[in-house]
Amino acid sequence: MEGKQTIMRRSALAAIAAVGTVSLVLSGCSKAEDNDNGDGSNKSAGANAATKGVVNAADAKGGTVTYEYSDVPDSFDPGNTYYGYMFNLSRLYARPLMTYKPGAGEAGNELVPDLASAPGEPSDGGKTWTYKLREGLKYEDGTPITSKDVKYAVERSNFARDVLSLGPNYFQQFLEGGEKYKGPYKDKSDKGLASIETPDDTTVVFKLNRSFQEFDYLVAQPQTAPVPKAKDTGVDYVKNVVSSGSYKFESYEEGKEVVLVRNENWDAATDPLRKQYADKIVVRMKVNAETIDQDVRAGKAIDLGGGGVQAATQAEVVGDPDLKANTDNTYGGRLVYMAINTKLAPFDKVECRKAVQYAVDKNSVQTALGGPIRGEIATTVLPPDIPGYKQSDLYATTDSKGDAAKAKEQLKACGKNTISTNISARSDRPQEIAAATAIINSLKAAGINATLKQYPSGKYFTDSAGVPQFNKKQNIGLHMMQWGADWPSGYGFLQQILHGDAIGESGNTNLSQLDNADVNSMLEKAIATEDETERNGLYAEIDNKTMEEAALVPLTYFKVLLYRPAGFTNLVSTAAFSGQYDYLNIGTTKK
Repeated sequence: MEGKQTIMRRSALAAIAAVGTVSLVLSGCSKAEDNDNGDGSNKSAGANAATKGVVNAADAKGGTVTYEYSDVPDSFDPGNTYYGYMFNLSRLYARPLMTYKPGAGEAGNELVPDLASAPGEPSDGGKTWTYKLREGLKYEDGTPITSKDVKYAVERSNFARDVLSLGPNYFQQFLEGGEKYKGPYKDKSDKGLASIETPDDTTVVFKLNRSFQEFDYLVAQPQTAPVPKAKDTGVDYVKNVVSSGSYKFESYEEGKEVVLVRNENWDAATDPLRKQYADKIVVRMKVNAETIDQDVRAGKAIDLGGGGVQAATQAEVVGDPDLKANTDNTYGGRLVYMAINTKLAPFDKVECRKAVQYAVDKNSVQTALGGPIRGEIATTVLPPDIPGYKQSDLYATTDSKGDAAKAKEQLKACGKNTISTNISARSDRPQEIAAATAIINSLKAAGINATLKQYPSGKYFTDSAGVPQFNKKQNIGLHMMQWGADWPSGYGFLQQILHGDAIGESGNTNLSQLDNADVNSMLEKAIATEDETERNGLYAEIDNKTMEEAALVPLTYFKVLLYRPAGFTNLVSTAAFSGQYDYLNIGTTKK
């Protein structure tokens, strides 16, 4: 997912285990990590403490937890979002079938049942998956949650792309008959998609068109959070989301502020994960990025986006041992890269794409992004912390500073002396703008003239970069992008940015518009392969093939530098959400 702030992830496939009844957020917490000085200062926790355990662990209730974001999220609708931080936050009011256990670093990758009482039961070689819901589940209004609500949630989120286009479309691709079903807004019957069966109110069965060995990860996405059909208003559902989680919406001011309060019909007996510590959760939007840094350091807010501090703040906190002790620096299972539009001339020719590969000065890009503390120079599609990674550098240049001469050779092979194009970037991400500017400067030396086009994050995929026709009209051949795995595997990382089936008219995340038969077939083979070692080998092959096609330029393997705000409890940096703090059980010492 895009990291957008993309989702996410690192390391090998986590073990699938049932959730016990103990408080997960407090598990594995040493005395040093369980640090509550009364003022919430966390002074003795130390640098990277939240990547190793829970900082300021506490079960005290009350107060308000405030999040701030520099733009507007794509959507608070759990069936219409694809930003990693929203996957994280949405779990407070939308419970999927499976989710991730709160835990530090790679421990946070452990997949556990949420709405479901147990992991999915596969049959038919992994083509059929059955889930049983927990007993006693209720919405915020006290009405029971049923398997039919889960079925409907999947149908609306995946099969009404003309209405809800922002989330991934895995279910549409993998469910039997998914290519023909027109979605619940056009389907006037009550039957829905036949390949999602609900034999009773607590059982939901998914019939797939091919084997999918990682299906439990797919149902951990918020698209399986239940939605009552009678209360669905399509794209406007975001204004009145019906909660299945521990918090519900008190108010929703589009583009300004969202306030969540305790859901009195949430029952802890049905939910061993959530603890409902805070009285209220406030999300403030359109807050200046530098202001967010100030508020985080003052202990007033948490950075919702989880992308880390801005350059000026980074320089200050890294240079001060006392301030650095309140930071968490970790890999985020993400790749910062530039997608090359393979469908737009002249980049429809691989030689022109290779010219870009050689021309980019990755050293200057790394500096623009914040230096090594914010990411290592990348040469592959898969980051080192995603299964299937294999070290390689097909377009090596001295000190990663680019090679204008080699770039010009490729331009000549492409039949060009110069290229004029545009490059898109998100206007509210200063470091992304700085990186794009560095790329423009290095491309110019090779005869590739690129002009920067800026668009807001909240509309980047719906209105600009994610709309192929828009890119064609605007001659946007290059796109700044950041991506994290939708779940911790090579497939979870690669599918939505490389598979031809992922290309959409809007909300598209395959910004390269790559539709390569070899890549597509290897992805399909991998997801049906039971042996993990063989599956990871295929992911490495896909990575290499993509680089041979020069479909994207890897820039850095993303690292996040979070400042840990004082006064907040149960802070734990999780690999499941790109190193972000797990938002499920954060509380506050300030009442």
